[in-house]
Amino acid sequence: MSILQGREPAAIRLAAERLAAGELVALPTETVYGLGARADDPAAVARIFAAKGRPSDHPLIVHVPDVASAQAFAASWPASAQRLTHAFWPGPVTVIVPRRAGLAEAAAGGQDSIGLRCPAHPVALAVLKAAAALGVPGVAAPSANGFGRVSPTSAAHVAGEFGDGLLVLDGGDCEVGIESTIVDCTRARPVLLRPGRLTRAELEAVLGEPLLAPDAAAPRASGTLEAHYAPRAKVRVMDAAQLQAALQLLGAGEPQGRPLAAVYSRTVRPADRRMPYRAMPQDAAAAAHELFAALRALDALGVPLIWIETPPADAAWEGVRDRLQRAAAA
Repeated sequence: MSILQGREPAAIRLAAERLAAGELVALPTETVYGLGARADDPAAVARIFAAKGRPSDHPLIVHVPDVASAQAFAASWPASAQRLTHAFWPGPVTVIVPRRAGLAEAAAGGQDSIGLRCPAHPVALAVLKAAAALGVPGVAAPSANGFGRVSPTSAAHVAGEFGDGLLVLDGGDCEVGIESTIVDCTRARPVLLRPGRLTRAELEAVLGEPLLAPDAAAPRASGTLEAHYAPRAKVRVMDAAQLQAALQLLGAGEPQGRPLAAVYSRTVRPADRRMPYRAMPQDAAAAAHELFAALRALDALGVPLIWIETPPADAAWEGVRDRLQRAAAA
C-alpha cells in the first residue's frame, strides 16, 4: 500500500492516471474516505465490490467535479436536484436522479437511477478534475472499508482495512466525519433517504417543500441498510438512565478485571476508572466529526460491548442518531 500526501501535484496526477487505467484509489472527501474507481468501467467498479465484500446490487455514489459532469450521467435533471446542487455543491449532499441509459449501470447497482455528488475536499476535487481530463467522467467511491463496517475518516483508517497495492491519498482527517445526506429526486416530491450533516430544515428551505420519508418505492441507496457502520464489538444505544443502570449492574467487569464494555457518553461516566470511556462532544457537528474515529478507537480495545448514550433528539443530531441506530442493528 502506498500512502501519498494528497495535496502534492504528483500524487494527484498518479491517482488520476490509475483511475483512468481502471485501478482503485482511496481518496479523502469532507465526509469520509472513499474507495474510488472510474464509474463508466464495469470491470473497475467490480473491483470496488470485490475489495469491500459489497453486494453488486448495492449502488455506489458517483463523485463528479461539477454540476455539468453530473448532468452527463442523468436522463433528466429534476428541479429538486437543481436546487440542492446549486445551494450545497461542492458539499455533503448526494442527489439521486434518473440514470442515462447505457452509462454507469454497474455503479448504480443495476437501477435506472443514480446517486451523484460533488465533494468539497480540495484533494478529491483535484483528482476528479485531473481524471476528467484523462477521459474519466466520474468516480464511483463508497467508503473505503469493509462492507457494513465503520467508515474511515483518516488515511490511517484506510491503511488498516486493505492490503498492498492500493494507492491512498492522505488529505488529513475528514471535516464532516459522517457520510453525505442522500435525497431521492426521481419523484414528484423529494425523499430524504439518509440524513447527514445538513439538517432537514436546511434542505427543506432550499427545496421549498417538506421532505418525504422513504417508502417501498424508494431506490436502493448507499448506507441505508438497517444494519451498517458497525464495529466488531456489539453496540447498544441507550438513554442516560439505562446506561447508568447498566454500568451499576456490570460492576468492575470479568473476574480477571478485563472490561466487558466501553462507554461513549455525553452525561454518564463510569465510576470504575478501569472501564474504557470516551466523552461524546456536546455539539452535534463535533460529535459527527469524531464519531467513526471514536468507534474505531473503542473497538480497538477488544471489548465485546460498546455502550453509547442516545444523542439528543434535536434535528442537528439526526445524522449521528442514524449512524448509531444502524451500528446497533448489526
